[in-house]
Amino acid sequence: MYVRPTVAGAAKILVVGPLGVGKTTLIGSVSEIRPLSTEAVMTQAGARVDTGGERSKRTTTVALDFGRITLDGELVLYLFGTPGQPRFLPTWRELANGCLGALALVDTRDLEASFDSLGHLEDLDVPFSVAVNSFPDSPRYGEAELRAALDLLPHTPLTVCDARDHDSSLRALIALVTHLIETTGETPS
Repeated sequence: MYVRPTVAGAAKILVVGPLGVGKTTLIGSVSEIRPLSTEAVMTQAGARVDTGGERSKRTTTVALDFGRITLDGELVLYLFGTPGQPRFLPTWRELANGCLGALALVDTRDLEASFDSLGHLEDLDVPFSVAVNSFPDSPRYGEAELRAALDLLPHTPLTVCDARDHDSSLRALIALVTHLIETTGETPS
């Protein structure tokens, strides 16, 4: 499906986070096109260096995930999911070129695993919002506790989502776009 003629603007958005946090799942749940995924089977060699994520995880993103969603028929978001492992940081930094902002997914079962992604966004001066992906066995924390644990600035949006659910993931992306509009004062184009 081509972009609708009503589209007035587009934005490149990163979806970032540690290994196994749900980036591929979120993009797949909202994309209006068949998402591109570079999932590969995790190897024994990779298992020694790729830590974190669910222990049952058998595949991992090795380059990027890509999807597209149109908001209100006027704004297209091109979603680029980054690999979660530190060894793919050069790829991650290349994907950040030209992005308007990022949605950082975090998992309350291992908040510390998100520090690298949040730090990279800050280093690259990429505006972002944070979405806590709710896994069935995730501990629940209040907003103040999460903000303190993640060391978020007061203006950084913080939402809770289920990356498997279209509407929930869409709300997280809308929170990001709203933040970008409020901080830049203009609609992405």
